[in-house]
Amino acid sequence: MTKAPGSREGKSSGRGQRDLRVRVKTAKGRKLSSKLWLERQLNDPYVARARREGYRGRAAYKILELDDKYRFLVPGARVVDLGCAPGGWCQVAVGRVNALGEKSGKAVGKVLGVDLQEVDPIAGAEIHQLDFLSEGADQQVKDWLGGPADVVMSDMAAASSGHKGTDHLRIVALVEAAAALAFDILEPGGTFVAKVLAGGAETEMQAMLKRNFDKVANVKPPASRSDSSEKFVVATGFRGRPQADPQADQQD
Repeated sequence: MTKAPGSREGKSSGRGQRDLRVRVKTAKGRKLSSKLWLERQLNDPYVARARREGYRGRAAYKILELDDKYRFLVPGARVVDLGCAPGGWCQVAVGRVNALGEKSGKAVGKVLGVDLQEVDPIAGAEIHQLDFLSEGADQQVKDWLGGPADVVMSDMAAASSGHKGTDHLRIVALVEAAAALAFDILEPGGTFVAKVLAGGAETEMQAMLKRNFDKVANVKPPASRSDSSEKFVVATGFRGRPQADPQADQQD
């Protein structure tokens, strides 16, 4: 039997079937964790799909799937993507809000991406290098955007410490900071979308969002790896400026 160019035969995985997974040989100096990560990337259908469709990473499909369900990236929407590198979420937003004006008869939206690091240009998006935690960042974002935002989204995660509990606390702190900025720049009725890690410390953050949005959902889209603890909070129907915490009013 003639094999197709580049094909590999693996171990049998069932009657008349072969294991077609790509396996990475252990190389000198390569850690096992690196080998496993590379092997997972090579066999990930979302990674392959991103290459085919021109997205900068598999994360693009997470926001695509969330928007398919909740419909917040509508033509004409003004979108802020916090921690936008490498740019996959911005790419999706550009198409869906009609930032390039390609959909005749549809309102033209705007996409603003900000990140600590420099990000390669994205057609239809305005990218700025900015620490969104810095003083005056909210006003700077509004100035760049030309007004309030309809959507604030964040796929940020703190650098891994190797300790699950610490990483969870760090990402919750990032989400809380992103939500605080969203409260300052969102239009009433707007949407906030952010990645969190399941772990239990997000109770206060969830309560804060529920006080200030009509609906708050916690979702794990199909593109999110099953072995990952990540999930996404989608808060819709922003009520305006944050409501005071009743418990805070009782403190001296």
